[in-house]
Amino acid sequence: MSIQPQVFLLGIPYDAHSSFLRGAAKAPDHVRRVLHGGSANYWTELGTDVDPSRWADLGDLDLADDVEAALDVIAAAAAQATADGARLLSIGGDHFVTWPLVRGVASNHAGLTIVHFDAHPDLYDELDGDRYSHACPFARIMEEGLAHRLVQIGIRTMTAHQQEQAERFGVEVHELRTWDGRLPGDVAGPVYVTIDVDALDPAFAPGISHHEPGGMTTRQLLDCLHQLASTAAARVVAVDVVEINPDRDLNDMTAMVGAKLVRELLGLLLPPPSQDL
Repeated sequence: MSIQPQVFLLGIPYDAHSSFLRGAAKAPDHVRRVLHGGSANYWTELGTDVDPSRWADLGDLDLADDVEAALDVIAAAAAQATADGARLLSIGGDHFVTWPLVRGVASNHAGLTIVHFDAHPDLYDELDGDRYSHACPFARIMEEGLAHRLVQIGIRTMTAHQQEQAERFGVEVHELRTWDGRLPGDVAGPVYVTIDVDALDPAFAPGISHHEPGGMTTRQLLDCLHQLASTAAARVVAVDVVEINPDRDLNDMTAMVGAKLVRELLGLLLPPPSQDL
């Protein structure tokens, strides 16, 4: 009898509603190439072996630019991948993809808490007339009631409109200028982690479409993921890494950051080896 994987990796090559530059659709293979390139091993900093034999790569979804079709395909794939207790790690794509991913995951996990790392709140009702913009996914998620709680960390581009939206939806916003480096201590239940790599200062991740100076260090972001790993009440069921733009990367610096994040996130998702079924 074959062993069924408990964690799946899925590429979401979609960037049709990026507001500034396209290119993020190329990120899944950009990150995979470095992840498996031999420059680093498959162990996390907390001592978990995330060798590919312990999880399954589902490849990339086949997505056209048509947004309604993309919504349905991505949501269905996320629902299928997280059925029966399995967990999902997705690589985008721009931040639009988090909306259908959360929609699919929420069909299997009610009462999600979303922990969102980003320079931008992505709470616009619409941007330049586009309600599907990658600047709007969390407005759509909260409108649909897909999350019980939304915690945003790293924000440094808050507009008056997005502040109003945050108050409307009860979003917990931790702007980077006043952030103490800690996650809220009461994060609990099924958790969805979404990382827009522009949460980091562009000095650490230049391969992004929107360079926002004054961002997090890679160390700060990793420390937050390790805090989640040590929070007994938090059960991470799905994660995504989005907004890497290979067209702007330098010497694979951002791809390596993405691969590092993927390893540490796999460490959050995989059970201890003794619990593998």
